[in-house]
Amino acid sequence: MSEPAARPTPAERGGRTDLSYPARLPGYLASGALVGSAEVVPGVSGGTLALVLGLYDRIITGADHFVRGAVALVRPGQGWAVTRAEMRQVHWSVLLPVLVGMVAAVVLGAAAIEPLLEDYPVGMRGLFFGFIAASVAVPLRMADRMRGLRDWAVLVGAAAFAFLLTGLPPAQQAEPNLLLVALAAAVAVCALVLPGVSGSFFLLSIGLYDTTIGAVNDRDLTYLGVFAVGAVLGLGSFVRVVRWLLEHHRHVTLLAMAGLMVGSLRALWPWQTEDRGLLAPSGGLEGIGGVVVIAVLGAIVVGTLSALDARLSRKAELQDPTP
Repeated sequence: MSEPAARPTPAERGGRTDLSYPARLPGYLASGALVGSAEVVPGVSGGTLALVLGLYDRIITGADHFVRGAVALVRPGQGWAVTRAEMRQVHWSVLLPVLVGMVAAVVLGAAAIEPLLEDYPVGMRGLFFGFIAASVAVPLRMADRMRGLRDWAVLVGAAAFAFLLTGLPPAQQAEPNLLLVALAAAVAVCALVLPGVSGSFFLLSIGLYDTTIGAVNDRDLTYLGVFAVGAVLGLGSFVRVVRWLLEHHRHVTLLAMAGLMVGSLRALWPWQTEDRGLLAPSGGLEGIGGVVVIAVLGAIVVGTLSALDARLSRKAELQDPTP
């Protein structure tokens, strides 16, 4: 008689309680939509949202197994047996609805979020500023506590790097070379892997953001196909590095993530010039009072999600004795 299958651990469930799959499905779709929405907003990291929503470890693990399985197909002496074994390790019941939600949000967000950013840039940046500021607590909580001067050096160093990076003036690319598109996608997809890094912001920095948004709205399959290939290659080369860091140097890696998130707040300072020069708060409808209220609302939303996820994670750990 075969042994019964082991119950999934809290980590495998993403820190959620034992609800039936149909009950969890809308949550997975909504979570994917939130992550996808972040991917079309410069300065906001999809990886940050995945971290807040409790999906980060599962996405990293699933992407790693998927890449291993894909590589096995072209590696001599492995083939389908290894590919099948790796693909079975991917939690498709979670990742597929998350992916569907992401794709839908990117398509809709390209049409809906961009006009909001154009019409209400100060207010939208204020909202995202509060959102990311509150999100910094997530990797810091996961890292447990600061353990000395080295930890502070990692945190401050990562923040300084992100601050300088997000201060680079934007470029413009009217008709980009497709090789450049693939390379840009390979770097931008790291936003899904590394919280605090915005793929859209990187595209904006090298002048490909408007072009990419236009390709999504115009259904430019050539551009989108090249972009997708570059993203897959970038994900395959980077995800294993991040997973190794999280497995072997989790504390320091989480502190670096928190630092990147802190530094990336520069990109979301509400008052700035077109070249990203920082300005003093202005008056009127988009003055400091209204923006502070908007930022606080964004922080409350993220803080609530983070507290709820932490509570559900603790509850699941108490209910499941599996280490």
